[in-house]
Amino acid sequence: MNAAATQQIIIEQHGNPDAMSLRHVELPAPAMGEVRLRQLAIGVNFIDTYHRSGLYPLAMPSGLGMEACGIVEALGAGVRELKPGDRVAYAGGAVGAYTSHRIMPEQRLIKVPEQIPDDIAAATLLRGMTAQYLLKQTYAVQPGQTILVHAAAGGVGQILCQWAHSLGVKVIGTVGGEAKMALAQNWCDWVLDYSQADWVAQVREITAGHGVPVVYDGVGAVTFLPSLDCLSPRGMMVSFGNASGAVESFNLGLLASKGSLFVTRPTLGNYTSTREALLACANDYWDALLKGLVKPEIGQRYALSDVAQAHRDLAARKTTGATVLIP
Repeated sequence: MNAAATQQIIIEQHGNPDAMSLRHVELPAPAMGEVRLRQLAIGVNFIDTYHRSGLYPLAMPSGLGMEACGIVEALGAGVRELKPGDRVAYAGGAVGAYTSHRIMPEQRLIKVPEQIPDDIAAATLLRGMTAQYLLKQTYAVQPGQTILVHAAAGGVGQILCQWAHSLGVKVIGTVGGEAKMALAQNWCDWVLDYSQADWVAQVREITAGHGVPVVYDGVGAVTFLPSLDCLSPRGMMVSFGNASGAVESFNLGLLASKGSLFVTRPTLGNYTSTREALLACANDYWDALLKGLVKPEIGQRYALSDVAQAHRDLAARKTTGATVLIP
């Protein structure tokens, strides 16, 4: 099998969006257990900005990006589940999705149902699997509960809130500014602005002073400590992202004084570390899409060469829903 030319985004050192550059490189033929993909669409996620900036350091030089949808073009020896022409997606694992072609291990690839569009598969699989493990594994929500979801207008937030509703759960969603409140009202029972000083009091009022059993927080520094005051006794604080910056150290005694609370910092990788777990998580999300339980939106599309602008817009909170790059 021949090598393939590809356009790939590379960083030589951590830095701002201008640290990313577009390179033309040659891919080798796929090795044992690998396939070569021609990528159709690439998802952009906040974790990509952490990798680029160095908040989550990478060995240099490095690619970026963690999810995409593509067509299988070539197979290495030992590939058993896939064939050329299959449409697949992946999320998580090694970075390097910002590219027109990619070599991937078969074990990380998931077949995409025909009815699911390329951009939805590429830009929402990571978010969808994140919502799946949060709602059904980290803290398994129950019908009749009221939960709190931060960044409810964002990519994960949209899916998480919609899916929670389908499970019989009421959702208090927060957003970072009045401009996003109308959007989040499409899938939240209540929408609050966490930039306003009284949002915690509003949560307590909505829950008649009882608080919520779980907070799903992808915002981080700005919302973490106030969210502890939103929890009911023995409630769980699920901190799964740092959009406003990393959570600083805090006194564990706070958890006792506020009701014997639980705190966890989960990652998708720990919930999809085996082939069986990966397929179960992804296929549950595909099923939710096909049943219309979640209806994610692609808010922005950029050419691969415009990735720096995509990162600027993401960091400036100018994006809604999912963002996709087109090679």
